[in-house]
Amino acid sequence: MLRPLHDYVVLEKIKEEEKTQSGIILSTKEAKDEPSHGTVIAVGPGKNEDGVLVKIDLKKGQTVIYKKYSGTEVKEGKKEYLLIKAEDILAVVE
Repeated sequence: MLRPLHDYVVLEKIKEEEKTQSGIILSTKEAKDEPSHGTVIAVGPGKNEDGVLVKIDLKKGQTVIYKKYSGTEVKEGKKEYLLIKAEDILAVVE
């Protein structure tokens, strides 16, 4: 398992099926962009600013929205994860 350092977060991308209004599922070739939703798998301890540790306000299992084209894709075993800075996470889906 991956254990992020500093202010990094490990996400598992949520694969969403692209559907037309009539309910036809589009293949991955026809889908425009990858979704920017993910599930938090692990959270680093936080960022050290001026000698003070600023913790990350995220918990394992939360669904989040992150900036497109950010982070580093990592493969661990058969699963693919996204290693991303906490500041690139825009919102928590509730």
